Amino acid sequence: MADSHAGPKHPYHLVDPSPWPALGALAAFLMFFGVVLGMHPDMLGKGVESVMKSIHWWVVAPGLLLVLAVMFWWWRDVIVESRTYHTAVVQIGLRYGMILFIASEVLFFAAFFWAFFDSALYPGAPNMPVRAEATGGVWPPKGISVIAPFDLPFMNTLILLLSGTTVTWAHHAILEGNQKDAVRGLLCTVILGAIFTGIQAYEYAHAPFTFSENIYSSTFFMATGFHGFHVLVGTTFLLVCLFRAMKGQFKPNQHFGFEAAAWYWHFVDVVWLFLFFCIYWWGAGKAPIALH
Repeated sequence: MADSHAGPKHPYHLVDPSPWPALGALAAFLMFFGVVLGMHPDMLGKGVESVMKSIHWWVVAPGLLLVLAVMFWWWRDVIVESRTYHTAVVQIGLRYGMILFIASEVLFFAAFFWAFFDSALYPGAPNMPVRAEATGGVWPPKGISVIAPFDLPFMNTLILLLSGTTVTWAHHAILEGNQKDAVRGLLCTVILGAIFTGIQAYEYAHAPFTFSENIYSSTFFMATGFHGFHVLVGTTFLLVCLFRAMKGQFKPNQHFGFEAAAWYWHFVDVVWLFLFFCIYWWGAGKAPIALH
């Protein structure tokens, strides 16, 4: 009987009750409800459109701040729990979860590539007269100038490939217990990610087409834009890992938080290679190159 209260006899982590899932759901609801109010101010009636337009940011802002706060507190708790409860068995489960998450992200981007190739390979499909009229039966559509693939996009390709090597450098340093090189590798990766984002923003600001101009521009901005969002998320993950590495929280046998961020970053690298070769290069076809 004395041993019945000595603690769990299994290697699994049964989490304690937490307020973060409920608070996170409330925060997400507030944020997206505010976004919907801004996009459809007449949803509550025609007479309140002006009011909805003026107050929707007052709904979005608290929701966004609460989302960020929940992310910080929840992940802080996970980091604290990882020092005690993330046994070898728990880490296997976490790895399976991350693999499934990345697999879902692959399918997410597959939808954008499907839309792009369906339009690019069949621009003048006889069973789609609206598309044939919009594109002129050619790809890229008539009258559009494209971004030079071996200009800024190629530079960004080199930057992301280099960042893949620096994050691998950091990984090997952690495995060897070399904290200084781990910090250096992560710092280089975060800087390269920020440079990529800056170049992407410059490219968007000087793009020769707009989002709603035609099917080429829409699929271009959707695919590259969501990739850019993933780069921002990955850079944030790695920045958190950088702070943790500076505090010496990663050990050779206990660093799944870093591993998950590194896997995510390599996934972002691979997606960009497909974007570069398929959309920037092959997808440009024989269209005229826009001059900056």
